[in-house]
Amino acid sequence: MTLCPERLAGLKAEARKAALARRVGCDPALGAALADHLLRESPPPPGAIVAGFWPMGAEIDIRPALAALHARGHRIALPVTPRRGNPLAFRQWQPGDTLARGPLGTSQPGPEAPPVVPDWLLVPLLAFDRAGHRLGYGGGYYDRTLAALPGATAIGVAYAAQEVDEVPVGVDDAPLAAIATERGMIFCGASPV
Repeated sequence: MTLCPERLAGLKAEARKAALARRVGCDPALGAALADHLLRESPPPPGAIVAGFWPMGAEIDIRPALAALHARGHRIALPVTPRRGNPLAFRQWQPGDTLARGPLGTSQPGPEAPPVVPDWLLVPLLAFDRAGHRLGYGGGYYDRTLAALPGATAIGVAYAAQEVDEVPVGVDDAPLAAIATERGMIFCGASPV
């Protein structure tokens, strides 16, 4: 069923409030368990350029996964937030690199870091369902980014508590191949993993 844009926006706004409330009290350190499941059950292929993100606030901490992937020889990228309405750009990062302050409270590589194009992405989210739909923060950055990288594999990363029965979805919302949580992997079938 296709919803009118106003109704969809309202449903997403309500869902974001509920998702933020569900995340309260979750321990970002559970990212270590998430990393274990991800690396055991669905590691990126050898040579893949992996995009992650620097966690903000109460987001699950994926830095253990990024460090482990770097140690396995993967080039790691972090997003650089562009002006609203554009897809993310990515710059290379490795453990120990200094990050600059970005818009919206983000931390990102500076302009001296080489730009890269990832083919495997760890995607932040507020809520997810088992069909691979994600609810983001509302800027549409990852949906535009995934649309611009049609061959890339997108893995959501979240606390298990962020799962919902159904995420409100619009025509421009990009699905995920899988979601990694501290309890394990959920494979959605959006694309091969």
